[in-house]
Amino acid sequence: MKKSKLVLLALGLSLSVSACGKKDSTETTAAAATTEVAATTTAEATTAAPATTAAPATTAEATTEAPTTQEPTTEEATTEAPVKVMSYDEYIAAEVDDPVVIEAYVQAKQSWWDNKATVYTQDEDGAYFLYNMTCSEEDYAKLTEGTKIRVTGFRAEWSGEIEVAQGATFEIIDGKFIAEAKDVTDKLGTDDLIKFQNQKVAFKNMTVEKANDDGAAFLYKWDGSGTQGDDLYFKVSVGGQTYTFTVESYLCDKNTDVYKAVEALKVGDVIDMEGFLYWYEGVNPHITSVKAAGAEEETTPEETEGEVKGEGVMTYAEYIAAEVDDPVVIEAYVQAKQGWWDNKATVYTQDKDGAYFLYNMTCSEEDYAKLTEGTKIRVTGFRAEWSGEIEVAEGATFEILEGNYVAEAVDVTDKLASEDLIKFQNQKVSFKDMKVEAANDAGDAFMYKWDGSGAQGDDLYFKVSSGEKTYTFTVESYLCGKDTEVYKAVEALKVGDTVDMEGFLYWYEGVNPHITAVTVK
Repeated sequence: MKKSKLVLLALGLSLSVSACGKKDSTETTAAAATTEVAATTTAEATTAAPATTAAPATTAEATTEAPTTQEPTTEEATTEAPVKVMSYDEYIAAEVDDPVVIEAYVQAKQSWWDNKATVYTQDEDGAYFLYNMTCSEEDYAKLTEGTKIRVTGFRAEWSGEIEVAQGATFEIIDGKFIAEAKDVTDKLGTDDLIKFQNQKVAFKNMTVEKANDDGAAFLYKWDGSGTQGDDLYFKVSVGGQTYTFTVESYLCDKNTDVYKAVEALKVGDVIDMEGFLYWYEGVNPHITSVKAAGAEEETTPEETEGEVKGEGVMTYAEYIAAEVDDPVVIEAYVQAKQGWWDNKATVYTQDKDGAYFLYNMTCSEEDYAKLTEGTKIRVTGFRAEWSGEIEVAEGATFEILEGNYVAEAVDVTDKLASEDLIKFQNQKVSFKDMKVEAANDAGDAFMYKWDGSGAQGDDLYFKVSSGEKTYTFTVESYLCGKDTEVYKAVEALKVGDTVDMEGFLYWYEGVNPHITAVTVK
């Protein structure tokens, strides 16, 4: 069941975002009927929501540029005032209604409605549930998985669930972290389990039990009074103990793989699961993945031995073999968004076999926001080539499909200067142990623009060598702007530094990687 404040979210979730183009042109709970009833009145809704005295931001700008102290009176005060960011232990130890400032990374977005966002976040030490945080639609779209944010608000607690209360504000800051699910199966039934509250967790080899006296394997709503589209409740056991798990419909709706997987469960099935360790009068995990125990990752073809394409969809080899201006239909997964402007999106995509650069694809702001990392899309357009860069030409159209895949960076250091390198064009790649060389005759380690004529905010160009060969690499400012870690890292480079890098293998009159991460060794 939901906090009453979230009932209106059924009106629909929406997203939007803005960027630029190419330079040349709720909570779910275990059974408690009283809370469901409470959702019907405004007065009760106010009571059910966590206590807060935070002053929410009133505009999208206020949300993203929210000061990190409680009540600065000027922009100068915001900048100069010291910020005391809490450790996870300090946050947990705080009292209800205490002011809190935390920094964490988005792991999942549960919902958005009426300029309020409910979000799961985590760092290396623990997790933070952000309930009805003040957030515009535009800023909600920016909260992609792994995004680092600083949150200012008040600590709350609701039926055992520790959270940052309604009305908190946030700002996006530099950094990225995606947590691995921790196996907490052996912690079920112990006092230690609470230490993992709200974290991304896993459960292994659990047996599906009857969800009610009729022998159903799951229920729509906690009491079975719902219909498809409502939260799913199901029971699983391990070690003689039975627990109630939930698929929160705002987090994973009826069209998601996990929702369908639970609807297909049979009593006696043995399953592995992942999700977030939500709490309501005890452990009440919000499950995001269900599969047969011991199954290899997802059971979709693209997660096993390479891509199986739909009818009329090209393989990567067919796409590459097509002529310029030939019609193409491809299916691939978003790996990064380079820019949006005037209903045009430039996007890096990839599948198990290769990568596809989509230049100025037709795309509304709302749909651009939906193109999060890993999202599968079908693209219809024409093949183009620009100074050696193979791409889907401007004006292509797309539709979002079911499926998710995030590629690992392939180390191509030993392919530099070989004819094999072109086979990795536009893929997510890495380079190891490369030496920073002078970018110009003046001995600078980098330049703003290719000829040094630019200023901070323009593309960064720098040179690196491996063996006896030197190459020019780029930080594309639309892909990674001046406030990103990689941009700042390149600005800090010194000639002679040895670096590891990741990025996308863009091509322009030869290899011209667009770098997204730099680590000085």
